[in-house]
Amino acid sequence: MAKSNTNRLINEASPYLRQHAHNPVDWFPWGEEALRVAKEQDKPILLSIGYSSCHWCHVMERESFENEETAAMMNDLFVNIKVDREERPDLDSIYMDYVQLATGSGGWPLTVFLTPDQAP
Repeated sequence: MAKSNTNRLINEASPYLRQHAHNPVDWFPWGEEALRVAKEQDKPILLSIGYSSCHWCHVMERESFENEETAAMMNDLFVNIKVDREERPDLDSIYMDYVQLATGSGGWPLTVFLTPDQAP
C-alpha cells in the first residue's frame, strides 16, 4: 500500500501510534483536540487501544485500518482515537474494565464506542 495518507499520529512519541500515522483513518491521539472535535461535531468516538507487540493489533491494522472503504466509513461516522496502552495504562484500565464487566472478556486490540463525553 502506498503511504500517501498522513494523520495526526505522525508527531506522536509512541512508535505504536506512529505506526498508524499513514492509515487512511483520520486518527487522533487521546487529548483535548479529539475530545473537543467529538463534542463540537456531536460525533461518537471510536476508541482503539493496542500496543506494538500485539499480533492481532497488526492484523486489525492490515485488514481494517488500511482499507480505504472502512476508513472512509470510520471517518464519516466517528472521531477516531488511537491509544497505546503502554503509554496510557490509565485509559486502558478504565475501558478494559468496562468491556470485561459488560461482556465477560476482553483483549487487544480493544475497540470501544464512546459518547462525545467519553462514556461507553
